[in-house]
Amino acid sequence: MKTSDFYFELPPELIAQDPLEDRSASRLLALDRKSGHIKHERFVDLKEYLRAGDCLVVNDTKVIPARLYGKKTDTGASVELLLLKRREHDVWETLVKPGKKAKPGCLLSFGEGLLTGEIIDVVDDGNRLIQFTYEGIFEEILDQLGEMPLPPYITHKLRDKNRYQTVYAKWEGSAAAPTAGLHFTGQMLEEIRRMGVEIAHVTLHVGLGTFRPVKVENVDEHHMHSEFYQIEEDQARLINKTRESGGRIIAVGTTSCRTLESAADDQGVLRAGSGWTDIFIYPGYDFRIMDGLVTNFHLPESTLLMLVSAFAGKEKVLAAYEEAVRAQYRFFSFGDAMFII
Repeated sequence: MKTSDFYFELPPELIAQDPLEDRSASRLLALDRKSGHIKHERFVDLKEYLRAGDCLVVNDTKVIPARLYGKKTDTGASVELLLLKRREHDVWETLVKPGKKAKPGCLLSFGEGLLTGEIIDVVDDGNRLIQFTYEGIFEEILDQLGEMPLPPYITHKLRDKNRYQTVYAKWEGSAAAPTAGLHFTGQMLEEIRRMGVEIAHVTLHVGLGTFRPVKVENVDEHHMHSEFYQIEEDQARLINKTRESGGRIIAVGTTSCRTLESAADDQGVLRAGSGWTDIFIYPGYDFRIMDGLVTNFHLPESTLLMLVSAFAGKEKVLAAYEEAVRAQYRFFSFGDAMFII
């Protein structure tokens, strides 16, 4: 299977640059993965596809303002930092730009010294480990100095940081948002609950590895970066009970899907706990627990498009994408949604 098998043409003007004023005002392309039938809906119409006894599984990770701009203390040269993963309390794995001269021992300053850091090691893919020093609470300083780490294809400045968070975001740790969840409002979730649909929470802290391009020709040679996940005992119990009762498990986003599939056993029983997952789902994968998927439209040749293709079939998915382009859907993080069942 070739990476090029997952290519499609996307006019640049279809890349959504700004979130809609109303989260749930997005369009929704509903895809029947058995028949390939497509229906054009509004996102609020998702309720029409759900039924009592189903369980929506959301990822309640919270994006941190992980992009920092500072200077090297010795030369005053500008530097851009992206926090990827907390290794220890004040040691983070980061992406540094420019990176060539960012060697161990290099000292960095942010916010005129409010936050300082020392590069202590170079690790996989040239990422840097940085030991930070500060007074006070790191999260408060980060909120003051940092910016939301929007993907490079979004060139507009985000006016409201909360629009790159889901309404149910709780646990800080992500370098990118689980964007399928951005469409939900609190009111819509409450209406879904009143229908008899359960809403379960899992946590996967999204790293940039999920979004990095596949650089190998053969798909099965690509290696995913690991991401931390956690599933509480009561949430695993709720999901397992849904399956036992004949309800459907519907993942909101590819991150929820990867969490579920990482923690389920061969019989589709979900195990509570935490750990690191580098699961790579592409066509040929046998899903253990997921019955439906709410997702956004993804980049050509991306691991996310491969996951969706594994669930619904590559031909059906690419046909749906072709229809979405024809119908002028909005693509990527701030774009419209798909529901695959």
